[in-house]
Amino acid sequence: MEKINFPKKFKAYLPLIALFVLLVFIMPKSPKFNYDYRKGSPWMYETLIAQFDFPILKTDAQLQAEREKAGLNAIPYFRVDGKASSGSMSAVSGLDLGKWSDARMAISDAVAMLYSKGIMAPAASLNMEELLQNSEGLIYVQKNRRAEKVPVSEVFTLEEASSMMRETLAEACPGCDIDSLYSAAGIASLIAPDLIFDQQTTDLIHEESIDYVSVTQGVVRAGQVIVSEGEMVTAEIEQLLDSYKAEFDMGVGYRGPRVYMWLGNIFIAFCIVFVLFLAICYCNFRIFDEYNKYLYLLLIFTLAAVGSSILAGLDPSLFYLMPFTLISLYLLAFFTKRVVFSVYFISLLPMLVFSPAGVELFFMYLVAGSVAMLVFGFFNRGWLQFVTAFIVFVVMTIVWGAFRLTDGISGLVDYHTVLDMALGALLSVACYPLIFLFEKIFKLVSNTKLAELSDTNNKLLRELADKAPGTFQHSLQVMNLADAAARSIDANVLLVRAGALYHDIGKIANPQCFTENQTSEIRYHEGLTPKESAQEIIRHVSDGLAMAEKNGLPAEIKDFIVSHHGTTSTGYFLTQYLNDGGNPDEVSEFYYDGMRPVTKEQVVLMICDAVEAASRSLKDYSQESISGLVDRIVDGKAAEDQFDDADISLREVSTMKDTIKSYLQQMYHSRISYPKMKAKAGK
Repeated sequence: MEKINFPKKFKAYLPLIALFVLLVFIMPKSPKFNYDYRKGSPWMYETLIAQFDFPILKTDAQLQAEREKAGLNAIPYFRVDGKASSGSMSAVSGLDLGKWSDARMAISDAVAMLYSKGIMAPAASLNMEELLQNSEGLIYVQKNRRAEKVPVSEVFTLEEASSMMRETLAEACPGCDIDSLYSAAGIASLIAPDLIFDQQTTDLIHEESIDYVSVTQGVVRAGQVIVSEGEMVTAEIEQLLDSYKAEFDMGVGYRGPRVYMWLGNIFIAFCIVFVLFLAICYCNFRIFDEYNKYLYLLLIFTLAAVGSSILAGLDPSLFYLMPFTLISLYLLAFFTKRVVFSVYFISLLPMLVFSPAGVELFFMYLVAGSVAMLVFGFFNRGWLQFVTAFIVFVVMTIVWGAFRLTDGISGLVDYHTVLDMALGALLSVACYPLIFLFEKIFKLVSNTKLAELSDTNNKLLRELADKAPGTFQHSLQVMNLADAAARSIDANVLLVRAGALYHDIGKIANPQCFTENQTSEIRYHEGLTPKESAQEIIRHVSDGLAMAEKNGLPAEIKDFIVSHHGTTSTGYFLTQYLNDGGNPDEVSEFYYDGMRPVTKEQVVLMICDAVEAASRSLKDYSQESISGLVDRIVDGKAAEDQFDDADISLREVSTMKDTIKSYLQQMYHSRISYPKMKAKAGK
């Protein structure tokens, strides 16, 4: 049984602890309402019976209508201006009535009567006119800090008060010219409004009347049937279900102590985090050392968990709209498929906790995400990404339809859900460019970046081609050979290709030291001891690492530079040294001080680099000689323990060997000899 290693550094556990605390915090604090429903669709579960009493919530439309009605029916408020009445009463004694002085008492009584009822100011705004029309003929009159409800019919407008005063004058002075008396005596000045519209108080009461509108209508008693199995969910039933679910969300349905729910949430959160931790340990233990990649992985998982929690709180139907398949693509940009599938699988677990239709959604997104990982490698450029989105949508629809069939539903299409899934698939494409933001923030290397690095026209590779053309051609051959080998074992092809192009850039510093760059006239190593020659050869690794640092190459490429020779020896010069009588105990300077390969991509490059270089020395490119060469090199590397730290199996090594053999046989295939043209007779 394979042993699982655990990280020794405490900082590897800190993000997991933080993630655990976050999960506990966002876990549901009420029992889950394990039902998914939509108006117009049949109830897919057994008959639902209320477990407790709950009020029936009004719909948004009902609340809006009732609140508008309450606002329209709000009674306007008026305050009494006492200065108007007192001023008018004082002014009566000062009227110049002339020969109609006998009418003074009647005018005084009329003024007193008008102000006892009240005179309203003209409607200054449309708002007050609407209030007066919708207040059922009532107003509030505020006087001495008290408000009294008064019918509008019992108070006067300015027009009505003026008309009443004229009628009083007509009765007191029969035969008089009322219009002349009214204007000559200044009686019109006695009529001033004393009821002033109070906009502030009216608005306050208007808002309160809206707030007083009840959000419920009726009660469903425990034991009452809410909806029967197979019954169509109507608007009324939907409202009953929404009301029942609302009570669940408030914890009414939970009958045990609250501490039990917290303990359950803590245990569930711990299990999720623990499974994630084990998955990382098992799939790629080195992720803990690559801290940026580790934090990025946890961030993607966190976004999935928090997203599930938010959607559950807003509207569970939004789960079909959320592009969860994007999680797999975000992970695929930086991790192997083995890691991606495991982490993606675990990232969907919170969905089971938060969503009422968790099982269906989990299965649907698991299949869709797996297919997305498969097809994205073929359709990840330009408009072809929409092909990926379409395939994901088709897969989601098929899985969703299959669940509908298992529920006994056929011939019914929920277009809302189908549309949500289509939009979710498109969002998977639309949101993918955010990968470049993550790349910058976490200093990672995406597949797009690797493609850019593999462009042979970039500055560093052009320098390699100019100063060390033989090495450049060797790197190209290694790249092609490694490409075929990596594909055969499902390794990261783009990463291997980039690593192959840069693994020997250190030879730029001293190109003539290496045979592929030498001409027949150059004998660089003549006059050097085997130990000196070995050191010159070995130096290309440290020179390459320095050049990588100077040119800002990512750490993944630097690892290829350091690991492509591992801790092997410069075999030619070591053998020469020993044959010349060198001390076998003093051979450390003939060995590379690099690191042994730790990824399958680095193993691929080590083998392909050695095989390509050695294949140039073959005199016979027969099937037997090529096969023997590959076996000899791979077995030699294994004997030197170069694969002991690598995440690669014996089967993968065997598959890679067969691929390399086949590739070399095709590259060095025999060619026919072209016959010479015979001279024509007479010429």
